[in-house]
Amino acid sequence: MNNRILNIVAGCWLAASLGACSKKLDLAPISSIGESGYWQSPEQVQAFVNGIHASFRSGTTSFIYLGEMRADIFGTDPGSSSVFTGEATQGVERLWLNNLDMDAPGVSNYGGFYFNINQINLLIDKLNTTNIVSETDKNYFLGQAHGLRAFYYFQMLRSWGSVIIQTTPSTSFDISNLAKAASPEAEVLQLVKDDLAKSESAFGIDYSFRNRSKAFWSKPATLMLKAELSLWTAHRSGGVADATTAKNALIEIQSNAALGLLPVYSNVFTSGNKDNLEMIFAARNKLDEATLPISGTFLPQSSLLASYYDSVGNRKFTSTTDNWNGLLRAPIKIATFRRFNDLDTRKWASIQPAYNKTAAGTYQIAGAFVKKFEGEQNAGSRAYTNDFPVYRYADLLLLLAEAKVLLGEDPSAEINQVRQRAYGVNYNVNLHGFPNKAIDANPLEAILEERFFEFVFEGKRWHDLRRMGDNFVYANTTVPASESYKLLWPVDRNTLTNNRELKQTPGYPLF
Repeated sequence: MNNRILNIVAGCWLAASLGACSKKLDLAPISSIGESGYWQSPEQVQAFVNGIHASFRSGTTSFIYLGEMRADIFGTDPGSSSVFTGEATQGVERLWLNNLDMDAPGVSNYGGFYFNINQINLLIDKLNTTNIVSETDKNYFLGQAHGLRAFYYFQMLRSWGSVIIQTTPSTSFDISNLAKAASPEAEVLQLVKDDLAKSESAFGIDYSFRNRSKAFWSKPATLMLKAELSLWTAHRSGGVADATTAKNALIEIQSNAALGLLPVYSNVFTSGNKDNLEMIFAARNKLDEATLPISGTFLPQSSLLASYYDSVGNRKFTSTTDNWNGLLRAPIKIATFRRFNDLDTRKWASIQPAYNKTAAGTYQIAGAFVKKFEGEQNAGSRAYTNDFPVYRYADLLLLLAEAKVLLGEDPSAEINQVRQRAYGVNYNVNLHGFPNKAIDANPLEAILEERFFEFVFEGKRWHDLRRMGDNFVYANTTVPASESYKLLWPVDRNTLTNNRELKQTPGYPLF
């Protein structure tokens, strides 16, 4: 392979990993990669598959924003328009206030997802038209490709509804300015279903995590997505049939993949415990390779935090020990922190409260921020090398509980596994076990709350509310029923400018 092609390949993946894609629809042509001798060996195909997964990682910020930021987790507390440290929200507050439009869309350019969709399209095309790799590898790679494309389109379906369907690669012309209309939601939904079916068929009976790595898509990941999609439709018009499909997909994972809950909740996320028993699929981060992009929005400046106290440690924060070195534009609401039971280990593993200390020596909470992904220390600084979970076993259990509720079955076994791990030695089935908490009188509300506690800052809360139904969104967020169009996201001005066939999401001001 000549240097020019090598540079193109490296440049594509570097740009993706740094989130440096064009502000136009990211379907840049790849003719040099596709036609100039790149697809000649199994090693090259494997490298391309690796690159697709590296590019997937670059979508982490979009996954967090689309899945969580408009819900009821983040925000400044009543009476304050600024963060407790004095840092400004700098426009991020428009997300949890649900005050978005084409000029402040929250997420632009469809999350940048079309860049990797185009790479996936190319991979599918090459696998289907060449014989470079063995039949076993071809099928595994096709399972990954169709599964990942289904994941991207499901993200966009839930977020924008109607979006552009592109299933063929751009290899000879620039379609960044493509005049192509969005396809209706029903067609996008069908594409997701079709891709999932193709992914399942390609994987066959191979439920393995190749190279023991959970950083690559697998059949269990496909089945998790199938269950999530089926529950989405079950809450709408799919009913019992789709809930049954979800249940069967989740049981299939349990029957064929070695997975389980880790005994200690916080250990699921530590940088040194990657590919653990609980993970099903995660975006991989690693020292000197890539880090979790959270410091610029979700973590405070160390010098400002040093004015506050950690009540659990009975100490004042210091710039050396608590070297978060961030910019706190999206604090966790104090109300979010207080929703957790003090005996729930997820409270202290997920959220870091900060306190003022009175002259009398008592603590008064000032604010809170994300703690779940603490990273690792490296040469005196903190590197956020935690993997970002997409699917894990606790998710499987609670989705299975949800399917059982829709089918009129008992969800207690699945819910209580999650609760027992959360409370550890303090678990009391009579107090904490299902159906003994007051909220358990409404099983769907109980599952929704359990997912709130379990998956805070994993990009799931907004999607959970949306899946359960519109009324759950109205009851738990700042979106009123009178502004139901806000259930979807606006399309940004640049995207509308570059593609005049696109229309603004109905309800938002027209372009």
